[in-house]
Amino acid sequence: MLKSKIPFQNIGSIPQLIKDFLNLEIPQFSSYRFSLQNALSKAEEKSKSFSQDQRNILVNVFKHQLKELQLSDKQINNINLLSQENTFTVVTGHQLNLFSGPAFFVYKILQTIKTADFLSQNSDKNFVPVFWMATEDHDFEEINHFKTSQNFYQIKGKSGGAVGRIVIDDISFIDEFEKEFKDDVFGTQLILLMKKSYQKGKTLTEATRNLVQELFAEYGLLMIDGDDSALKSQMADIFSDELKNQITYHFSQKNIKFLTEKYGKVQVNPREINLFYLTDTRDRISAKGDGFELVDRNPEISFDELSKDWSRISPNALLRPVFQEKVLPNVAYIGGNAEIMYWLEMPDVFEHFNLPFPILIPRNSMLFLKEKTLKKIEKSGMELECFFGDFQAKLNEKLMQNSALKPLVDQRELLLKNQFDELKDKAALTDKTFRNLVEAEETRQLKSFERMKKRLLRAERIKQSDHIHFLQTLYYDIHPSGNWQERVINFSQFFSENGAQWLDNCYKEMDVVNSVLILMEN
Repeated sequence: MLKSKIPFQNIGSIPQLIKDFLNLEIPQFSSYRFSLQNALSKAEEKSKSFSQDQRNILVNVFKHQLKELQLSDKQINNINLLSQENTFTVVTGHQLNLFSGPAFFVYKILQTIKTADFLSQNSDKNFVPVFWMATEDHDFEEINHFKTSQNFYQIKGKSGGAVGRIVIDDISFIDEFEKEFKDDVFGTQLILLMKKSYQKGKTLTEATRNLVQELFAEYGLLMIDGDDSALKSQMADIFSDELKNQITYHFSQKNIKFLTEKYGKVQVNPREINLFYLTDTRDRISAKGDGFELVDRNPEISFDELSKDWSRISPNALLRPVFQEKVLPNVAYIGGNAEIMYWLEMPDVFEHFNLPFPILIPRNSMLFLKEKTLKKIEKSGMELECFFGDFQAKLNEKLMQNSALKPLVDQRELLLKNQFDELKDKAALTDKTFRNLVEAEETRQLKSFERMKKRLLRAERIKQSDHIHFLQTLYYDIHPSGNWQERVINFSQFFSENGAQWLDNCYKEMDVVNSVLILMEN
């Protein structure tokens, strides 16, 4: 049941860049902010740059990649629609986390589906939701596990190559998973979903595709694997330009300079060449003399060798968006805050490659809490937002609010400031050195008030230790392992209690227009 929706702009821990982007306070990025008008304008722009040949390739790729699945009628219809010039995509992407990893994997997909539905219902165009599988990532340790409230599950595999190609030969974790959920209302369904998805001999790409299919087929979601020669062949000119001219590095510098000056740093710094070479490993390509080398392996490699088979070239995190937008008739991308921030480094790169830059949508967050936890929040006297910013600062503020001495200290401090303001006004009429003396004395006495407030806070922490313990325990009820719930706990925790209805409930409450934290009673 929905309890509330909190705009990201009201949450302290949301990056300022995201808040400014949502508030349309960065003029050069305003056309990338989601609105129906912006989305339809992007569709018109995309229709001029995405050819019928590209559509035909894409339809064939979907048919080939999804041929082993029992597609829903809506999926089949969506594939067929993509051959039409008035059909576009809304995309999200993610790594191939074991059994989806943290729950936000599910949330971002559902928001993508609902956004596509919203745009289709409010225009004369068709919009198809697409999940881009990050099959070419090589950091297996990032994706080889997931966590429930009771257990930590992990598989073994060889790291260093494209993770989507890893063949599963370790399914021992499923026995423990079955023990944890076998007695839950929808536990059997969940266990069957696990067993159907993760089988010996399947690749991680196949396992993830099957999992996503089982969860989202009826919503019409399509899954795409970029590790595909038909898709990579469309990137020949872009890959070639990147290798020869370091396009991403040079054309991102203006936005990087702006973002660094205004927000202190950027999410991802581009390399001179933002490509990898795929064999049994995924090796970064670097310029060396008149040629290239594979970093860490050190063998020199020529452009002719690199360009012999473009399917062996793999974009990094910054250039992957270009790949996605090249091969899809896309208008909007839904991602986490970090993703949105590194996309915003790239508009000039897209312009160089004559690619429309899409709408960017910071994904919604969801938080499921039990009734007893919600009652504790109410009892605490703190708003939920307080638990999602600088919690320690909010805790100190709460302690001082409960202090009988704090109002008196503040009153006396304000009185002192007013007295010194009056003295400084009069001192201006006499010798300058006297005014300097007054200002120095003001600084000295105000520092004593700062010391008193620090000592008062220390005393209140001792006096209110039970209340502190209550609030800290409540914080960890909301933040398992000290992190946002959606970044820690797997979706199985919620699905086991409510089954597919849980997915429908999440879909229903997803906010298409605004980026919000959605609080649900579980």
